[in-house]
Amino acid sequence: MSAYWRSRWPGEDGGPRRYAVPLSGPSLDIQPGESFTVTSRDATASTMVVLRDPGEVYLLRHTMGADTISWVEQIDPETLEPIRRSPDLPGGPMWPGGLAAHANGSLYVVFGRYAHRLAPDLTVLATCELPRDRPYNSFAILPEGFIATKDFAGERPLSDPAADDPDNSELVILEPENLEIVARLELAERSIARISLAHDDIYVVGETRLMRIRWSDTNTLTLDPDFDGLYRTLPGQTYGWDPVLAAGAAWFLDNGAGGDRYVGTMRDRGISEAPLHLVRVNLMSGAVSLTEICGLPNGLIVNPPLIDPRRRIAVGYDSANGVLAAFSFDDAGATTLLWRREQNHACHPMLFPESGELITNDHDATRFMDQFVVLDIVTGEELLRADTGSAAQSVLFPSPGFGRDVYLCSFLNVSRLSIG
Repeated sequence: MSAYWRSRWPGEDGGPRRYAVPLSGPSLDIQPGESFTVTSRDATASTMVVLRDPGEVYLLRHTMGADTISWVEQIDPETLEPIRRSPDLPGGPMWPGGLAAHANGSLYVVFGRYAHRLAPDLTVLATCELPRDRPYNSFAILPEGFIATKDFAGERPLSDPAADDPDNSELVILEPENLEIVARLELAERSIARISLAHDDIYVVGETRLMRIRWSDTNTLTLDPDFDGLYRTLPGQTYGWDPVLAAGAAWFLDNGAGGDRYVGTMRDRGISEAPLHLVRVNLMSGAVSLTEICGLPNGLIVNPPLIDPRRRIAVGYDSANGVLAAFSFDDAGATTLLWRREQNHACHPMLFPESGELITNDHDATRFMDQFVVLDIVTGEELLRADTGSAAQSVLFPSPGFGRDVYLCSFLNVSRLSIG
């Protein structure tokens, strides 16, 4: 049973497997010639929107710099204006964190090196300082309600590359009532990606391999020694980011090095010499297969692919080279190109599964304008394009609204696209 609140979108990517599909409600269902509206609001360093009960929309934000704070706003679903705001929440080292609505009714935030539990009215119920002086890039909620989080071991803007950081990462489990640490497990290598989980299995993309860690009812974490998804095997290839657990596999994109070089766009910021790949790791055997997105060097991503198990389609992208592509796949993971298009996409993709409407973004560097772009996942046909109002390319999270609408966060604003 899920420990997330029973809503349309209770956490990032819709849940801990990162399917990135709404859990209920309508599609955009865009019809030819139909009108749409975009509402945007300046909101520096907005990370994600989550939904709780109908009409309850929560936005996670933070400051920028070396010593930061975060806070949560409840915002009006249509105007995006704040209804109420949490107190400042201590953060520390900066990297975008996470927000989720828990089945116990509380909201949880992990940002910087702190975890926080908030009531729905945004009063603070508990706070925990996490063990390492690093940012912890979000969390996932285990079926029993425990909070699983991990430190971010990548390079960051304004961070000191000569700092004596640990040469690995560590999983930490918090109990949900008072955020006390109940388990810790040091990993064999650093990890940059956000974690994903299926039941009590936690999947971590390390710098070279996918690891599986099992959480037991005795409150212990154990690395599965028989599972080794070694994916980094090519000269010039760099590490992977967030995994999607779907169709019997973990899917992610490699060549993640260089994300700290983001300058309002990911275009032309890559440093990896090997072409960028869609990586598939079989969850039974650990077997790895690689599919090139476009075959170009110096690719870069900082986010996951989109996997549609119903249609057997995987969507990947190369943000530095401005390419978005979709592949069909079979039971063995073999892929065939369906379509490929030039598009400056960088945010987490999202799918309305019934209609096949794929939510992406496209940054227009000539106008300094990020755009919503809705595509047909089967054909790649463009169904809608609209300015978000953000001069910066989003590398963050979209989410559905309660109706035929979708939100998108960037480092400059939060936007809402509404159909009809």
